[in-house]
Amino acid sequence: MDNMQNIFRRELVDVQGVPLFWSIAEQWSEVESFEARTDDLLISTYPKSGTTWISEILDLIYNNGDAEKCKRDAIYKRVPFMELIIPGLSNGVEQLKNMQSPRLVKTHLPVQLLPSSFWKNDCKMIYVARNAKDVAVSYYFFYQMAKMHPEPGTWEEFLDKFMAGEVGFGSWYDHVKNWWEKRKDYRILYLFYEDMKENPKCVIQKLLKFLEKDMPEETVDKILYHSSFDVMKQNPSANYSTVSKEEMDHSVSPFMRKGISGDWKNQFTVAQHEKFEEDYKRKMKDSTLTFRSEI
Repeated sequence: MDNMQNIFRRELVDVQGVPLFWSIAEQWSEVESFEARTDDLLISTYPKSGTTWISEILDLIYNNGDAEKCKRDAIYKRVPFMELIIPGLSNGVEQLKNMQSPRLVKTHLPVQLLPSSFWKNDCKMIYVARNAKDVAVSYYFFYQMAKMHPEPGTWEEFLDKFMAGEVGFGSWYDHVKNWWEKRKDYRILYLFYEDMKENPKCVIQKLLKFLEKDMPEETVDKILYHSSFDVMKQNPSANYSTVSKEEMDHSVSPFMRKGISGDWKNQFTVAQHEKFEEDYKRKMKDSTLTFRSEI
């Protein structure tokens, strides 16, 4: 594609107060009118919160732990990113239309932008939240390698933007808080990345209960193994290595970078941390949500 340069590193565009990729904004009506099916399972996260990990776990559950079946295609084809529309490269809405039920659907949209058909059809949803400091660091590295994002600038500049909600998909604070509130009224299983790291087996069992599925212990153990960071990092159908270098440059930073809790300590200065914590307390003071920033 000759006009690749025209696609990448463009400024984000405001959609109802939320900064999104320009190409999503241009095709917003297509996203907004997306027709969910009653047996769709929505996987919702703020970016860099374990999206690919939970997607792989769920695809393994849907395929009864058959790892070979889960290598049938790249994760972004098995679990389409609904709102991602990039001219000539990707259209999540179209991908999903052509998929057989039951579908796994990925989104990073905040609650207020989610197509209304998901609420109307009372779809089951799984939300994964990760502590803000690790998300900020992971997102900074992702911005560098994934070229649909604008240039990230320095870490200091990026952190300020993150705190102000001027990054793709908007404010982390609003995102996690609003999905947390929404779980009171809809079938939403709200999970934490840190719990997944600490006890992945327990989380898989929670998922099975939520999905009303029974599985023998050895299948659960298989899912546990195939969804581990080290195995997924080596798996081309899970690690995004099949995406072109024009879109994602793994030599800048691998898509699956560290997958740990507490990496923020290697990035934040003392002053940045103090400023961040003060801002965080103010923004999260009215919420019952609590996060662990290391385990």
